[in-house]
Amino acid sequence: MERRVLIKARGFIPARLPRSRRSNASIPLTISIVATRHLSSLAAGRKKETSYSPRQLSPSIQRALDDVLSKMQPEVKRAPRAYVALGSNLGDRVDWIEKACNEMQSYGIHILRTSSLWETDPMYVMDQEKFLNGVCEVSFLPGLPSSTPPRGCRRRKYNAPYKPPPSGNLTILQIATDLKPMELLDALQEIERKLGRQKIIDKGPRNIDLDILLYEDQIIDHVRLKVPHPSMPEREFVLRPLSELIPGEPLHPSSSWKTVQEYLDALPQLHPMSTVTPLGRSEEPIRALQPNRKTMVMAILNLNHDSFSDASVNAPITAELDSTKPSLLQLTIQSLTDDGARIIDIGGQSSAPQSVSVPAEEEASRIIPSIKQIRSTGYKGLLSVDTYRASVAEAAVEAGADIINDISAGQLDSSMLPTMARLGTTVILMHMRGAPNTMQRRVMRDYSPKGLIPTIAKELLQRLEEAQAAGIRRWRIILDPGIGFAKDGDDALEILRRFDELRDWPGLRGLPWLVGSSRKAFIGKITDVPRPDERQYGTSATVAAAIHGGADIVRVHDVKQMTEVAKVSDAIWRV
Repeated sequence: MERRVLIKARGFIPARLPRSRRSNASIPLTISIVATRHLSSLAAGRKKETSYSPRQLSPSIQRALDDVLSKMQPEVKRAPRAYVALGSNLGDRVDWIEKACNEMQSYGIHILRTSSLWETDPMYVMDQEKFLNGVCEVSFLPGLPSSTPPRGCRRRKYNAPYKPPPSGNLTILQIATDLKPMELLDALQEIERKLGRQKIIDKGPRNIDLDILLYEDQIIDHVRLKVPHPSMPEREFVLRPLSELIPGEPLHPSSSWKTVQEYLDALPQLHPMSTVTPLGRSEEPIRALQPNRKTMVMAILNLNHDSFSDASVNAPITAELDSTKPSLLQLTIQSLTDDGARIIDIGGQSSAPQSVSVPAEEEASRIIPSIKQIRSTGYKGLLSVDTYRASVAEAAVEAGADIINDISAGQLDSSMLPTMARLGTTVILMHMRGAPNTMQRRVMRDYSPKGLIPTIAKELLQRLEEAQAAGIRRWRIILDPGIGFAKDGDDALEILRRFDELRDWPGLRGLPWLVGSSRKAFIGKITDVPRPDERQYGTSATVAAAIHGGADIVRVHDVKQMTEVAKVSDAIWRV
């Protein structure tokens, strides 16, 4: 009588293992024992599967498991990690930083995640322009199949298939690389030369600056390279972005008890710093932590016939594109701009509760010709495309859109996040559960046991992690709490009431936020105004509340009125 035992470990088993020896993640959270008495019973499908905790395993099975794991372990060889700082204070600073990162890609250094970009005053030579500095985590692991994560890329809670990040991005890089420290230094200095850096004054102006800060836990004392970088403890412009990635890790191997965050907290806060989120070449970036920043108004332009609010107003524009009145769209855009819109958000299908999606081809046929026509008139303002489909987003960006606004944060189209990363545009990721036709079900609106704000924060952190794993740079991300999406009226009010708390949540601080409360149903219920297009007064109160809580962008239908609300709100709270 023969007995076979199959051991399966749930959690993370390294990606270097053959697929036949892999499970779905980390060792060992759950052990499943599949036992059969005869080979014939396995063929017949007669098997018994039971879950055990490790303490429940018999000594013989535990020894077998230990033996299997010990044989696996030599295959788990994590590539060394390093942190590299990038900075720029000449010309288009974001462009220089992203060019440097493209060059890093050519050396096989893959970007895993980034910090925000932080705008900082010069520190040593004061008579120069402000710098942009940041941090990023990358990996150099050639030869791995595209469906597996590189060694050293910890998935944490993100379980979607790994796709290698596209070209583009960063500042302070956490690098998992096969390059030795001096080889890495040579590569970075070659990139600086290739981008035309000329060092005229020590610590003076530069278009790009690349410095190795950390290389694993090594201490390197060479005439050309000192690691850890000796000036880190005094530099807020290094510690602040670094703390976004590794706040709880030691800064120096000889001081393992003192973390990056503790070094940062010990510095005097002389010059408040802000993150910088680029929007487009025609518009100043968002400085989300600048107290006196001005709120941006985003105008809603619906090109569909089933919008919950204003289908009859904007939908005819699409019908006019190829008719004898091509100027209707142009007049609408000009009117929205004159009324105060700094971004125009163009959508081709409704996301209202219970709405049914239209085919991607139909959605694209509404949006793409409109964007092309707007750009053909010489319009230089910011355009965003409101879509959760990767194909529509890509076509819109090619036609002239600056921003991708995805209500699902990549959850409704698995190609969306990689597409966003490849395009390199700024993106808006909204909190939502389910799809428009399912999001108002009771189960979707259940935020127990943690409560609404902690749960939204947790799920947005997951979306943020997924976006960065796909290759989207943190400094290209704007968040949206998703008022009206898988949330009822009480939830909407709680978001507005506690928005400052959400904005300052650990891991989310420094990111810009969009709030879209315009004409929503909860306003009509409170004010007893059934018609959405008559809810301007109620909307005004929600816009003011959002600005008071820290919103950087408000998305509205009634642009002229809400621009006035934003101006007065800014005058009250942003001084």
